[in-house]
Amino acid sequence: MNQKLYVGGLVPLTSVDYPGRLAVVVFLQGCPWRCVYCHNKHLQAILPAESLPWEDILNLLMMRRGFIEAVVFSGGEPLFQSTLAEAMEEVKSMGYLIGLHTGGAYPDRFAKVLPMLDWVGFDVKQAFSKYRTITRIDGSGEKARESLSLLLGSDVDYEVRMTMDSSIAIDDVKEAMAEISQMGVRKVVLQKCRDCEKNEVDHPIFSDKVTLEDISKRFDDFFVRA
Repeated sequence: MNQKLYVGGLVPLTSVDYPGRLAVVVFLQGCPWRCVYCHNKHLQAILPAESLPWEDILNLLMMRRGFIEAVVFSGGEPLFQSTLAEAMEEVKSMGYLIGLHTGGAYPDRFAKVLPMLDWVGFDVKQAFSKYRTITRIDGSGEKARESLSLLLGSDVDYEVRMTMDSSIAIDDVKEAMAEISQMGVRKVVLQKCRDCEKNEVDHPIFSDKVTLEDISKRFDDFFVRA
């Protein structure tokens, strides 16, 4: 690979970031959005001096073949880096399953890597018309909707999750859930937001059992994650 893939961190072993598989998580630097609840702010910018060498990660993956089953690219926003597809090809050639955590900021790049993916964790931020209240970037909702449509039009397994920041009203959650249900989403997680010190941030929806039950009826798989 003609490096530069800027890597901001690595989890060498996890059983929770790829469903049912032991995985390595590679956190990539760079993100075009500035989400109000972001707890990976250190990954928003590209900082070459702080990047882990991609060759070292490839060497690790080479040694762990037969034990680790999947590699998940996370961030930041992994698709921020145009070299992601090439990196995935290298990892795929080793026999690994490929996972991706994305908010869908780059539909064109997402379409390019979709054929290589085995699983996607897709982050829905808000009702699409209100994305700017979370991302602080105009047009982000349209990008996310386009990327989600691409995912749903593929055969790639996925999970759609929404982080419950305190700024998101319950009616906004209902609107977002209605939108993605109409698009054809079947697997949804509402996850608790954490502050910069990793403490859970309370949201009233988690004690609103009537609303949670109503939302759950829209999907085949729906649950809450701490």
